[in-house]
Amino acid sequence: MNRAIFLDRDGTIIEERGYICHLSESEIFPFAFEAVRQMNQHHFKVIGITNQSAIARAICTQEQVETMHAEIREAFLQRQAVIETFYYCPYHADGVVEEFKKNHPWRKPSPGMLLQAAVDYNIDLLESYMMGDDTIDIQAGKNAGCKTVLVLTGKGRQTREKLKQNRISPDLTAENILIAFNKIIAL
Repeated sequence: MNRAIFLDRDGTIIEERGYICHLSESEIFPFAFEAVRQMNQHHFKVIGITNQSAIARAICTQEQVETMHAEIREAFLQRQAVIETFYYCPYHADGVVEEFKKNHPWRKPSPGMLLQAAVDYNIDLLESYMMGDDTIDIQAGKNAGCKTVLVLTGKGRQTREKLKQNRISPDLTAENILIAFNKIIAL
């Protein structure tokens, strides 16, 4: 079985800028390239996991989100780093696009995207990590049986306080995904 690092997108791999439909509206964190390269070198599958309610809200189309994910993956490939794929959840109960206006088991904090990735990539969830900057990332990882890492990029600093108030503890906390991965390999 494979081990994986599941990465949230906004605030974890790219800067948090609210609803965006094009990569040009944000920037990939410079440290993310080295982080993913190291994850690859240590034989972790790297998989993006992201809620994209902008689709349900008619802010972006699926095609725009898929194009952005392809552009992100290509930017990493150009730097010898591989993100296998992105799983995204276009659903939201408050959406306006009828097809996507509903609750769905893929929407974080539910573990649906991680569970599907585990099937698709033969992943041992108990030996894998979910990294993100939001409470829902930590909850999704825990709900899937993964170890969890809160990164302090994006909304991470505010999330740290929310997690403390709700007595939810990630397995690790780190400034960013590169520092987080270095902590993981040092364990």
